[in-house]
Amino acid sequence: MKKLTYLLLSLQAFLLTPFLSATGEGDAMPGRDQGLWQTLTMIAIAVVFFYFILLRPEQKRRKAAEEQRSSIKKGDRVTAMGIIGIVQKIQDNTVILKMYDGSKIEMLKAAISDVIPATEEERKRAEKIEDINS
Repeated sequence: MKKLTYLLLSLQAFLLTPFLSATGEGDAMPGRDQGLWQTLTMIAIAVVFFYFILLRPEQKRRKAAEEQRSSIKKGDRVTAMGIIGIVQKIQDNTVILKMYDGSKIEMLKAAISDVIPATEEERKRAEKIEDINS
């Protein structure tokens, strides 16, 4: 507790010293003159920092999700907005999912958040069911 108090007092003294040392308007400290290059350098560093911390990881995540959606095949188990189903048919922008109770739902590919690839046995079963329904 003493260390924290000492740290706060020293920080306060460090921050307030320039303001307390000026005795009048004539003794006010002159403003710091920053050059244009220094300002542009700081802005460039901030832009690079935000790119590597925020934008780049988001681009990687979005690209991985798009690759995952494009690799969907019949029989795969997918999760779309919390709904789990087995892919029955793949269209341009949508997929038709078969639910546990046998009902079918058409979902946008963009809504799919997770893909669990099917084994060969599950794929054959999905094709057999489709042949029966046709």
